[in-house]
Amino acid sequence: MEKIKTSKFLNAITENYKEEMMQPAETSAESVEKTVILLKEKAESGDSQAAFLLGQLHYEEGRFTEAEIIFDGIKDEDPRALYQLAVMYYDGLGTKEDLGKAIELMRRVALWDSSHAGSVRHAALYNLGRAYLEGHGVQASSAEAERLWLLAADEGNLNTSVEAQSSLGMFYCRPETLDLTKAFSWHSEACGNGSVESQGALGVMYLHGLGVQKDPDSALFCLKASAERGNVYAQGHLTACYYQRKLYSRAAALGERVCGYEDTSAIARRTGCLEEFIRKGITIAMFYFARCLYLGRGVPQNRDRAKRYFTQAASMDPSICQELQMNVVHGRI
Repeated sequence: MEKIKTSKFLNAITENYKEEMMQPAETSAESVEKTVILLKEKAESGDSQAAFLLGQLHYEEGRFTEAEIIFDGIKDEDPRALYQLAVMYYDGLGTKEDLGKAIELMRRVALWDSSHAGSVRHAALYNLGRAYLEGHGVQASSAEAERLWLLAADEGNLNTSVEAQSSLGMFYCRPETLDLTKAFSWHSEACGNGSVESQGALGVMYLHGLGVQKDPDSALFCLKASAERGNVYAQGHLTACYYQRKLYSRAAALGERVCGYEDTSAIARRTGCLEEFIRKGITIAMFYFARCLYLGRGVPQNRDRAKRYFTQAASMDPSICQELQMNVVHGRI
């Protein structure tokens, strides 16, 4: 479940209470403890912002029991606290996992007066949409996921959920809900709002003419930009683009680098990209790097090493590997 981006709240501690926090250089642990004392004093004097930030600081430090007590005490006044409680129940942080309770709390955030809830309401709508699409804590429903994501995407609203916009782009690429024109539109919207995943998706759509006219230059631009920002799916397709353009040294160098990726969960957390597409990107890069090794293109020929990478690629995503192998058979690679 998507969590509140905590860095801005921790920055808010310094910004709101910078005069009280002017201290000589000290260790991180000392700084945290002094901040806890300051926020506790402010909260006890009726400062509602300090109360939430205190809970958030405990949350960041892994003190989930303390965080839960504070968030529970202010949940009826602060939608951010209600949201964080929902996340804690959903993920079982400091409390027993309770999907039903998490969904109930997240619904309350989604129904909160939008003028006071700000971006947290859109984040709640996005999370509810994910729950309905995956059937976590609720009966799975693509239609309800779509409805909630459309509310969360809320085009033109500064508090919009970029994750919902990108998810709608992915949603309309699914065989069951296929509408490539809508997919291209939502990925464009999300890309304009900074989504690295949608930027990579646009590159692929331009490359193959999906929902838009083929445009190799735009495809290469999007794939390069997204790949540089850490999108592994884009890196895989960029490896393929380099190979198809006979830029074998570039294809081999990028492909070999992507082959070294191991912790796809960590990559997903860092980039905000779906783990499924990270694995697809690694598979594509691995296959093309193996092809370079097999034929000695851009690297010294090494067929034993090539076979190992072909095997790994087939194990990671058999369907993509089979499709690429068919392209080899038909002379397209």
